Amino acid sequence: MTKNPSRSSRLAFTLVELLVVIAIIGILVGLLLPAVQAAREAARRMSCSNNLKQIGLALQNYESALKTFPPSTVSIGGSASQPWSAHAFLLPYLEGGNVHSRIDYNVGYHNGTNKANFPPNGVATLRVPVYLCPSEPNDQARLDANGNPEHYPINYCLNVGSYLIYNPSNRADGGGAFGPNRSNKVSGFIDGLSNTLGLSEVKTYTPRFHDHVGIPSTSPANAALVSSGYTGGAWSINSGHTEWVCGRAIHTGFTTTFAPNTKVPHIVSGVVYDIDVTSNREGRSQTDPTYGIITSRSHHTGLVNVVLMDGSVRGVASSIAIETWRALGTRDGAEVIDEF
Repeated sequence: MTKNPSRSSRLAFTLVELLVVIAIIGILVGLLLPAVQAAREAARRMSCSNNLKQIGLALQNYESALKTFPPSTVSIGGSASQPWSAHAFLLPYLEGGNVHSRIDYNVGYHNGTNKANFPPNGVATLRVPVYLCPSEPNDQARLDANGNPEHYPINYCLNVGSYLIYNPSNRADGGGAFGPNRSNKVSGFIDGLSNTLGLSEVKTYTPRFHDHVGIPSTSPANAALVSSGYTGGAWSINSGHTEWVCGRAIHTGFTTTFAPNTKVPHIVSGVVYDIDVTSNREGRSQTDPTYGIITSRSHHTGLVNVVLMDGSVRGVASSIAIETWRALGTRDGAEVIDEF
């Protein structure tokens, strides 16, 4: 039987046909990939909101049990102090009772007791999943000079005011939901729990200045002024918001000086960093106030997730009016808050 040569030649693809098929597949993948990435980001954002919801419920349960909200920290005079954070105080209400029961809060988190109770590197190195956003790319321990884990970072921080954080001379706080050495009662939230920020997202390993003694007592008018007039003291390119156990605002707080995701530029050796700034950290001085430019930042595009003091979770746009953002940052400012 003689084979039909024309039929045999049609059994294989031509090069042109193969290239067309590859091009179509490439186009389909190109169309599908953004949708997959968007779905993944939506899932991460939902998970982030759920973390904040759990923290909000923990705050409500803490208040129900103790009739106050936790202080941002209990500061102790002296540079060697290691003040515990509200996040540490909330552990029993976040299914962290086993960890909480093993902590000795009468000494610092790097004290030998608290290291021995959490081998090999201490309680400060523990990863607390609910305190970390799933979109955070730097979900990893901060290492000491010898390469050993020293601290674990955090993505959800306390509203500690607009600019002033703490004045040890008169024990005044910054007017936010939380303050050092201060346990606020529900009755103190004149603005209402639903109109007061509790916690907001921040980015781990934020470049920062701290312990700047000469920082001005008035907040900067805009972010461009920070680098020239508000920086000084100790500089670090990657240590802000890296200590979940530490009650100092540079690690576990934020201020409403600027709107969410505002870039606060500072140039070092030709590199532009987006920075935070504080003066003397809480507890280091009995006379010098603590001021802070600690901006709320998120890995979710165009917004930050927040939990209000009534436990509700909201996504707040980066474009929110600064007046509204600052009004949300006060517990008793008696401001009229526009819809946000």
